Amino acid sequence: MNEQTPPSSGDSSVNDLSTSIKRVTDKLRLISEAVKSLNQNRTQLESKIEDAQKRIQHILSRLPEQSDGRQLNLLGKTTPPINSEDDNEPTTH
Repeated sequence: MNEQTPPSSGDSSVNDLSTSIKRVTDKLRLISEAVKSLNQNRTQLESKIEDAQKRIQHILSRLPEQSDGRQLNLLGKTTPPINSEDDNEPTTH
């Protein structure tokens, strides 16, 4: 007389609970990996922004003052100042 006892409802709820815990654990792991990836992306973007700000500041520091009438030279090549008197000479024919 070897009878198998049917699984009780307690065993079934333990299995359901175990399955739910595993599912939640997997989701938490995925969320944790996503957060880590977002933090790495943010760090990379912050670095790129800092580099861009430095480049912009470098360009701005090379701009002539507003009172300076010379051509803007952002590439670093020197250009002689333009003599405005030569440009406005009347022509005599």
